[in-house]
Amino acid sequence: MKKIQIGIVGGTGYTGVELLRLLANHPQAEVKVITSRSEAGMKVADMFPNLRGHYDLAFSEPNMDTLKACDVVFFATPHGVAMSLTPELIEAGVKVIDLAADFRINDLQVWESWYGMPHSCPDVMDEVVYGLPELHRERIKTAKVVANPGCYPTAVQLGFQPLLKAGLVDIDHLIADAKSGISGAGRGAKVDSLSAETSEGFKAYGINGHRHLPEIEQGLNEMAGSRVKLTFVPHLLPTIRGIEATLYGKLNQDWSQAQLQALFENHYAQEPFVDVMPAGSLPDTRMVKGSNMCRMAVYRPKGSDVVVVTSVIDNLVKGASGQAVQNMNLMFGLDETCGLTLVALMP
Repeated sequence: MKKIQIGIVGGTGYTGVELLRLLANHPQAEVKVITSRSEAGMKVADMFPNLRGHYDLAFSEPNMDTLKACDVVFFATPHGVAMSLTPELIEAGVKVIDLAADFRINDLQVWESWYGMPHSCPDVMDEVVYGLPELHRERIKTAKVVANPGCYPTAVQLGFQPLLKAGLVDIDHLIADAKSGISGAGRGAKVDSLSAETSEGFKAYGINGHRHLPEIEQGLNEMAGSRVKLTFVPHLLPTIRGIEATLYGKLNQDWSQAQLQALFENHYAQEPFVDVMPAGSLPDTRMVKGSNMCRMAVYRPKGSDVVVVTSVIDNLVKGASGQAVQNMNLMFGLDETCGLTLVALMP
């Protein structure tokens, strides 16, 4: 079987190198080109020594003829890049997976208000599928363009999905209290990302509005079949990797802890990358570090009518590059777990 010929646009950030790490062990994938305007000519293994012996590629200037020769192109780029190149790629029969936010929000007026730029290819939106496999698996299989979900949206949507699908919570009062490791801010040099600025501290940010909010709301609206009201507060953890989302919903039915546990276990029983842990468990970001797994636990605290879900992922794997590879597997008819059966790192 011919290997999938892969192009990566924007390979010098954390999601780019994570894609390379995962694809290096994928038996049906071959990375043919990786682009970077700023680092063109540099060997990939010189920038990322962990890839020595796995890649002999050098970064190159983006070239449409080269990209059109690929079967699929991943965009690990700033917002606005993918939408400028995608129409020409899909016209040439190339599948596109965008790890940025260019195609995540269906309402382009909402997208433009949050991202501060005009959307350059609204006609492509009819070809786009939002790439959360646990929600859109069948549609992803035939997609030309996949909008890979954000990290916070992945953890939050997976945690709320069983409750919303079952109609068990008041959709006017949902709360997502979420935390991310510093790698979620990207690889660029910024004062706020310096070790001295982030170590031994913990803070909320984006309380008045975060770009992932409309993306999360869009997915939750679809699950609930109606418009939800969500309070979403992200926080910055003094760690490198990981997302932890603690989710709260007010029960509108008197379900016991045992019933809620059974609901979650049954809902995700066939999902290869969602692990509903035993009752009383406390998911930790260390349990998923380096893996494509989402682990979660559900609680009904004693004497309360609130259900609490805690959901953890690695923001660079299930929250970005791992989920992108999972989507690629679906798009090309491969086993969904191909190249992704990674055991989490401990400690």
